[in-house]
Amino acid sequence: MMWLVEGLMPHLIIAPILFPLIMACLMLLAGERRYRLKISLGLFAGLVNLAIALSLLIWVKESPVVGSIGVYLPGNWDIPFGIVLVLDQLSALMLVLAALVGFAAYVFSMARWHKAGSHFHPLFLVQLMGINGAFLTGDLFNLFVFFEVMLAASYGLLLHGSGRLRVRSGLHYIAINLTASSLFLVGAAMIYGITGTLNMADLAARIPQIADADRALFHSGCAVLGIAFLAKAAMWPLNFWLVPAYSSASAPAAAVFALLTKVGVYVLLRLSTLLFSDQAQGSAGFGSDWLVWGGLLTMACGSLGVLTATSPARAAAFSITVSSGILICVVGFGVPEVTASALYYLLGSTFAVSALFLLTELMDRVRDMEAAQRRQDEEEDVNLPFGYAESRFRADSMAHANLDDNEEFLIGKPTPGSIALLGLTYIVCTLLVAGLPPLSGFLGKFAVVSALLPIADTDFTTTPGMWALMVLLFVSGLFALVALTRIGIRFFWMTSGRPAPLLRSIEYLPIALLIVFSVLLTVRAEVVMKFAKQASETLHSPQRYMDAVLSAKPTWAPTNAYRLEKETP
Repeated sequence: MMWLVEGLMPHLIIAPILFPLIMACLMLLAGERRYRLKISLGLFAGLVNLAIALSLLIWVKESPVVGSIGVYLPGNWDIPFGIVLVLDQLSALMLVLAALVGFAAYVFSMARWHKAGSHFHPLFLVQLMGINGAFLTGDLFNLFVFFEVMLAASYGLLLHGSGRLRVRSGLHYIAINLTASSLFLVGAAMIYGITGTLNMADLAARIPQIADADRALFHSGCAVLGIAFLAKAAMWPLNFWLVPAYSSASAPAAAVFALLTKVGVYVLLRLSTLLFSDQAQGSAGFGSDWLVWGGLLTMACGSLGVLTATSPARAAAFSITVSSGILICVVGFGVPEVTASALYYLLGSTFAVSALFLLTELMDRVRDMEAAQRRQDEEEDVNLPFGYAESRFRADSMAHANLDDNEEFLIGKPTPGSIALLGLTYIVCTLLVAGLPPLSGFLGKFAVVSALLPIADTDFTTTPGMWALMVLLFVSGLFALVALTRIGIRFFWMTSGRPAPLLRSIEYLPIALLIVFSVLLTVRAEVVMKFAKQASETLHSPQRYMDAVLSAKPTWAPTNAYRLEKETP
């Protein structure tokens, strides 16, 4: 396997971007009504995308040199003028996460959602293309391009299926993200005006050379750029759009949207460790305090939102803001050990929330069936005489009741198999989201606390943010447990008279897969944590990234010989 990947490198780095784009174009050519062909192409694209992501992860992990970084120049131009794609441990890990969640969500959509509107399949693949591109790009301008590709597809997916709530929340979502994109451009323009480059590695090399008179303006550009990223990463108070949008989206779209906030967190982590490391001199640690306290406020507000949620979709959406708050706060600390633990937590929380979004649709279907049954009973009996209606209700209750030999009511009724299976799955999702043992949600939070304690014990007065994070990790888990338990009781415990839903295997299988991924994170926690530590060490050693990118040279070709000062043969 390794020899095959080695033979395809570095061209394999562009495959997670190029392949979904090609398949999306083929789907557009196939026409709107050829559902089976599109499903086949979509499944093929998802499997190949997953295989490519795993191959890149294997290359990074099995490389003889620890912390190897792959660099690909699509336009074959010199750094920093041309487009550059960069692969390291973090980007490879995020590619695998996106591929797994995307594949599970796509399989779930095959049950019915892919027929609820136009161009679902190509939009889904374009969404994955934008996410993959954001993880791989090595310059700010192309990061903006991939952000826009990702967001343009998300606009269509959010409105997929129509409905008043989707349209209203979708318009808010579009307006906020267009504003954030405008701030992105303004911030990038200010940075380019000061440094003369948008290549991340070249930018990191030039920051120490910025004149003191220009550094305040450079920081202003970074702050404007940071606002755009924080809006996408769902930091309070810039996240007011998230819960209405994600909770009203279709289940497969919401499951993929769980990745979008992680893209924002990824960019914050990448730029903070690369541009504002100790090598940045006067810009070292810029904005770290804002990230710490902003992340803590995001956790607090998200936890209160989870506690007040009355529907599983809103609870899942608020859980995204809680996890984003944890990750943003960790980015602000800038401690390699804490970053490694947060990367492990990121994987488990994403799988858990995505599974909960998919499960939400099946739970809502049970509630809708109950409401429809209640309306039907009311319509049937609305014109009946009072006495006859009362006797009928009594007869119906006796007919559907469990009686013993003395015709007395038994306590409880048998739970239908589909309800029982959904209930057990919901319990596992609750354990994962709340961070209870023995699953990966608990291990992730425990790892973060274990990394924070040795640092926080040194001096309480200098580490109040770390102690606040540890307290909020416990409180957020408690609030999630209370809220999700309350919602579960309402949906599964109080099920008297509810019809059993038809549970299709194609809908349950993706949820089970995401839970299996979470269980594998628990079973193989040592392996995953070791890789996360390597990724964190590479992140916090920005010189490796800078050397790898800035030393990359274009390949000689007749079309660029004049630029490389070589003679054409």
